[in-house]
Amino acid sequence: MDVDRGQVLAYRIAALGLAERGRDRPADLDVLDLGVQEYTPGSVRVALAARTEAPLEDDRLLMVWAARGAPHLHRRRDLKNLVKALWPVSDADAAARIKSGQIPAAGRLGIEAFAVTARAFRAVVRSSMPRGEVSTQVSARVPAELTYDCRSCGARHIAGNVWQHSGLAGGIQVESRGRDAMLGPIRDAPAQPTGNEGIGALITTYLRLLGPATPVELGKYLGSSTAEMKQVWPAGLAEVRVAGRRTWLPAGSLPALTAAEPMSGVRLLPAMDPLLQARDRDLLVPERARQKEIWRLLGNPGALLVDGEIAGVWRAKMAGRRRVDLTVTPFGTLTARARKAVEQEAAAVARAREAADATVTFT
Repeated sequence: MDVDRGQVLAYRIAALGLAERGRDRPADLDVLDLGVQEYTPGSVRVALAARTEAPLEDDRLLMVWAARGAPHLHRRRDLKNLVKALWPVSDADAAARIKSGQIPAAGRLGIEAFAVTARAFRAVVRSSMPRGEVSTQVSARVPAELTYDCRSCGARHIAGNVWQHSGLAGGIQVESRGRDAMLGPIRDAPAQPTGNEGIGALITTYLRLLGPATPVELGKYLGSSTAEMKQVWPAGLAEVRVAGRRTWLPAGSLPALTAAEPMSGVRLLPAMDPLLQARDRDLLVPERARQKEIWRLLGNPGALLVDGEIAGVWRAKMAGRRRVDLTVTPFGTLTARARKAVEQEAAAVARAREAADATVTFT
């Protein structure tokens, strides 16, 4: 099967629930099969508001460190399978995920780096605790290879990539972020894994929502390597050629790919929205200069989606407690219709930010 870039974008936008805003509660959205990353406090609410008009609070969801050790909103009922699927498939996989100049010797511990850190979490966190206190106590319980001398705080503590990769296996949920960040134990937390189970199902989920794709993109998504993902690549996938490039998709998703139509309308996506998690960025945004505007080293903006294309970036700032001011920077000229749609869509951001009103300034 041969498809072009436009067909793939249309498919992903529909699969991720962006083509039409529905009324499903957040935990019932298909996008929660993969999770929704929180980039800045509250950004997950903007991602949910782009997909549903239902109330954004849902006690079936909680925040955990998941793919790449990043904080993600996930269904509570999915954690039992998720923790096993995210567990390293080999020592080489574990080493790739925690590779860091801060802790150059950590890789030789392999999976044991994850296991010992997860055990430390379970021993330390029995109730809600400030993140800093958890770090201090966990650091004292892990091998020296996993810690480093931190100049900013004058202490030796565990590297962030190791402990966040191990947090879900350690039964940890992220209760709050920012200056007063708090961690706590997951109620009825799943057991610490003894091995990986379900990596094939996780890969299939990624492909169903962000495919067609290859082991290259999957490795980047998990923070692993292409070689390790090739070892566990599921059988029975359908091969799809995207502009001549070999990619794969679950066979059951082929009819949806064939039928996908470009969306009509506007969405204001937060930084690290699930659509932006696809690692084939040349497909999402062909112009390299535009890619640098969306995926920055620090301080990513949100993305403006217009009629199925990423057409600009945006940022928001609260003006008091009742208004959010949006600054939208299009990549090109927006039609009057598109500008009006952006102004209307700003109401979804206001709802997510619990503001009564929103203003839009185009730059």
